[in-house]
Amino acid sequence: MRRRYIWVTLAITLLAIPAGYAYVYWNKSGPGAGLYSREWKPEPVQAYWDPDHFYKSVQTVQGEFKGEECVACHTAITPGIVNDWRASRHANPGQGRETVYCSACHGTNHQALHMPTPKVCAQCHEHRVTQFLDEKRYGFPSHALAMERAVDAKHFADKPKAEVAACLLCHSVATKCDSCHTRHRFSAAEARRPEACVTCHSGPPHPDDDSYFASAHGKKYLAESAKQDWSKPLAKGNYATPTCAYCHLHNGNHQVADKTIWKFGLQEVNPNTSGNEVRRAAWVKVCGDCHDAAWSAEQLKGLDRERKQAWTKLYKAENLLKDLRAKDLLYPGAKERPPYPVDMMENFFPHARIGYLDGQSSAFYNVSPIERDYFEMWYFASLSAYKSAAHNDDAGVKRWHSDLDRALAGIETKAGALRTQGAVEKKMLGRRADPGRLWLDGEYTRHNREHN
Repeated sequence: MRRRYIWVTLAITLLAIPAGYAYVYWNKSGPGAGLYSREWKPEPVQAYWDPDHFYKSVQTVQGEFKGEECVACHTAITPGIVNDWRASRHANPGQGRETVYCSACHGTNHQALHMPTPKVCAQCHEHRVTQFLDEKRYGFPSHALAMERAVDAKHFADKPKAEVAACLLCHSVATKCDSCHTRHRFSAAEARRPEACVTCHSGPPHPDDDSYFASAHGKKYLAESAKQDWSKPLAKGNYATPTCAYCHLHNGNHQVADKTIWKFGLQEVNPNTSGNEVRRAAWVKVCGDCHDAAWSAEQLKGLDRERKQAWTKLYKAENLLKDLRAKDLLYPGAKERPPYPVDMMENFFPHARIGYLDGQSSAFYNVSPIERDYFEMWYFASLSAYKSAAHNDDAGVKRWHSDLDRALAGIETKAGALRTQGAVEKKMLGRRADPGRLWLDGEYTRHNREHN
């Protein structure tokens, strides 16, 4: 009998593994992309954000064309594009190299054109694309996994498209190279300037633009950038002012996730692991192009101290929320608000999302006000303080830590009010008040169910 149980368990396990893979594959085979591809359909513009999945060539022009013919036609149709191309290294490769025409990147068959995705760019720029794709082994966050991060999120599939469309403007950095090297000039000099990066790295939760431009480096850039020769490689001695690209793509390396000590500041980590010691040495080496090594190492310790202070405050807020959750004092509670339609487990086992590991990074809505307060404290104020510390913006660190203090004080006040409310309800009703369907219905919820 005992052997039978063992064989039954083994058989179920062996069947469950391929069934799980088949289920994931089935989920990814819908009209959209990612884990919830069957829950959403792409808008036409997503053909340009994620070309490998969604781009389809126009059928109004038929035939095979050589590069020179593409230029001749598009000089009349899209002269701006042609002018950018004429100013590019593709049109003027020099050193006896052949001109890189439109057909090299888009194909020759006008009924089967394609966009220049990283796979296409790798035909000539294999080394740089390989470096870029190598980011994947470091996990999130990284440029190479940015699109996957977006479309695999429950809120992406669940929320109205208008609310998540802007996400892909930046997350498409994973699926096309022109996020940094704008088409059709694809200028390395343009990509080396901070403006190429702050197109995406701006605003909460990653105000890199504010923190960089407020720092000594950023102020020097603003004062002297017009004098800089941006055609020079990102190597020691070529730049008087460090920029995003100089520090994060040192020597032109397109792998920017290999030196992340604090993983974007999203989680508390041990900054002194062997892996982080290697990363620290790499950062000190980069800073050593301009600064003393001991001074550079001390700046990283200052970043550690800022993160320790931030997480002390965040854990205080998390503990308050976890206590409220344990006593069923969150309003609305997890059972009283609409779950994500794509979350099967949430329908049966609803829970409040508190802290990073409980899925707080997805709690953009369907949460109680005090949970949202914590989300903004963690995702906006804390990460802004982290960016300020990382870019040596001391004033920014102080400002955002003041916001952390105010957010914590506000959460403490609301937690006290909820405890008082719970005590009154228990005294009068003998239990927590039942709000009925107050939070389960409404215009926003109905719109979600009907239109997405």
